[in-house]
Amino acid sequence: MDIAVVTGTSTGIGLATTLHLARNGYRVLAGMRNLAKADPLRAAASQEKLAIEVIALDVTSTDSVTRAFERIGPIDVLVNNAGIGGATPLELTPEDEHVRMFDTNYFGAIRCIQAVLPAMRERRRGTIVNITSIAGLVATPNQIPYSASKWALECAGEALAHEVRRFGIRVVNIEPGVVMTSIFENSNEATRYDKTSPYQPIMRRNGKLFAAGFREPAPVEAVAETILAAIRSPEYRLRWPVGKDALGLSQGRRRISDEEWVAMGDDLSDDDYTRRFAEYFGITLR
Repeated sequence: MDIAVVTGTSTGIGLATTLHLARNGYRVLAGMRNLAKADPLRAAASQEKLAIEVIALDVTSTDSVTRAFERIGPIDVLVNNAGIGGATPLELTPEDEHVRMFDTNYFGAIRCIQAVLPAMRERRRGTIVNITSIAGLVATPNQIPYSASKWALECAGEALAHEVRRFGIRVVNIEPGVVMTSIFENSNEATRYDKTSPYQPIMRRNGKLFAAGFREPAPVEAVAETILAAIRSPEYRLRWPVGKDALGLSQGRRRISDEEWVAMGDDLSDDDYTRRFAEYFGITLR
């Protein structure tokens, strides 16, 4: 039985992925920082008699990562899912929030990757799955720390895929759009909206983008299914967008120039901005 480790499994994508992999024949070590939140996953695993073990794993702690992977031993699949978000213009984002997002979203994944690579390389097999975001491909105003951390993970995944290909290791980046998960509740503290701010139009339009995603969100199960497909696909592919909005943004961004994208930040009327967004990305803002 192949062994998978999934990080950030108490809710959302991590929980759904843990269950989906276990239902498809994997023994899954479900990592979470706060074991007090493990009851829903343990209950589902017990009810279905799935090969799931919840483990303490705080990706922001090198000691925690080292202890967890030394105990686990060699694995076949690593799913880097743990992440935090936020939505605030850069000028108004405290440095510690910026650092915290990178520590979880980027360095957390890197810590786990470095823990599993030696054994994967020696065994000449394994898959590393990075849950990035469509914001990791499209530089997103009002979400610069989050977007930048996901860009960094996108870059690491692409370069790492090249580095380890000769060792039989597969690296894939999963790029969801809006998915209904608790990341939005958990990022309330790092999300700001101020009607009096000079950045108010940017804040409001970023909110409209999420509202459009909420009208047709990708279910967490779709992300889990995509992860399994990426692991098992007979043909390798690096990037796997998930959701209608993710496809629209990734395809549309490639069709326009950098300057056209930056020009969306001009002092445009709402009608002009909405028209351009629909033309470029096929997404209707309301």
